[in-house]
Amino acid sequence: MLVGLVKKNGIMMVDVAIEERRRDGKSAEDAIYSACLVRFRPIMMTTLAALVGTLPIALGWGTGAEARRPLGLAVVGGLLVSQTLTLYVTPVYYIYMERLSERLRSRAFVPDRSQVHNHVHRLFHVLHRHPLEP
Repeated sequence: MLVGLVKKNGIMMVDVAIEERRRDGKSAEDAIYSACLVRFRPIMMTTLAALVGTLPIALGWGTGAEARRPLGLAVVGGLLVSQTLTLYVTPVYYIYMERLSERLRSRAFVPDRSQVHNHVHRLFHVLHRHPLEP
């Protein structure tokens, strides 16, 4: 349950950031910042609903509560830690990955049109002289 919530929340933030970068041409920093603002309320609502649902177990209410209380405490603690990690680590990781992507894209060789034309022209002549066997 905890992994699913963290994954879903992270995907929601990154998805909004990617969409804003494509649609509005924002920088990675601006896009993830606005995505965090837009998705903060739904993320908090989901986490708080799970937290409120597990509080009776964590507080030890009901018959046989002493056996279930450690599980409830683990879930509540995991929700709090995972929520913190989602809200702080995901935006930072997104920015680092976008910077790495931009750096790798800038190093990639992108030939201009004349170079592509020359390569295709040479390939055509090579294939014309030595046709490929079927």
